Amino acid sequence: MKKILIAFSFLFLAVLAVNAQDTKTEEEVNPNAPVITFKNTVHDYGTILQGDSGKCEFPFTNTGKEPLILSKPKSSCGCTVPEWPKQPIFPGQSNKITVTYNTNRLGIINKSVTIYSNASNERVVLRIKGKVNDRPAERIPEKNNNLSPTTNNN
Repeated sequence: MKKILIAFSFLFLAVLAVNAQDTKTEEEVNPNAPVITFKNTVHDYGTILQGDSGKCEFPFTNTGKEPLILSKPKSSCGCTVPEWPKQPIFPGQSNKITVTYNTNRLGIINKSVTIYSNASNERVVLRIKGKVNDRPAERIPEKNNNLSPTTNNN
């Protein structure tokens, strides 16, 4: 019993130590740091058809006082591909992140792209949602097989 109590105590202290390292104090936050401000962080496609364009844009502005540098965004799956500016975005400048969803996949869309940067808000999650429906089958006009001549009985 004593060994179990010691093991739990050690585990508890280890978790506390890890959590304490992740938090930044106010002194550690750079007051001049870049700030990434998005116009919106969710894009709703609504209902779209299979094969339609799955592109959407997330405009943003650097509202901080230093250049903003984005690192490679992480998408929640391979069907969602982000494109981002590789060059620094200077204070007051705007740019956009383009996200393309593969609309060949049918069903509900609920995906995320996590944006990492040197901003004071160093991690921002962008979301896309909607539904992809199957395209209706194309109808081929039916041929009229009634070849009998029309008779007029007057």
